[in-house]
Amino acid sequence: MTSRGAAVRYARALFDVAQKEANIEDVGREVSAFASVVAGHELLSRVLSNPVVPAPRKRAVVQDLLARSGTVSPVVSKLLLLLAERDRLVLLPEIDRAYQARLMDHADIVRAELTTAVALPEERVAELRNGLATVTGRQVQLETKVNPAIIGGAVARIGSTVYDGSITTQLQKVKERLSSVSE
Repeated sequence: MTSRGAAVRYARALFDVAQKEANIEDVGREVSAFASVVAGHELLSRVLSNPVVPAPRKRAVVQDLLARSGTVSPVVSKLLLLLAERDRLVLLPEIDRAYQARLMDHADIVRAELTTAVALPEERVAELRNGLATVTGRQVQLETKVNPAIIGGAVARIGSTVYDGSITTQLQKVKERLSSVSE
């Protein structure tokens, strides 16, 4: 099994337990905070992801970190200690991403990326967000990007679905039609 697959399974299990025993949003924040602490300290990150460091030693480090924080729920503590025992702490960033995705799915929120040739005013971005929400039937968390290469129009990506209304693509289609007519 790939590390991504394992991380998704851990995140799914954590989410299921959190629904029964804790607040799912709080659990998400705690997992993200712990992952950020580990990622923010290079030495800590190297120690916890190094296969040469024995698992009991990693568990002791995690226990110490949890004792110092004092604000981590039992659900998250159990997960972190389990990951340390199984020497799977390297999966923590991917577990965090998978849990956040599961949390968004549970809340009926979808991530979308909007690329335009120029920066759009906030009112126009809100209109496009509402249009995408209508198409998907979900709330849309929109990330905007600027790429002058598309000349004009917009390209929206939601997962693997792409809505391409860029001038560049329209010009390419006209070129292909003209080429097929002349042959």
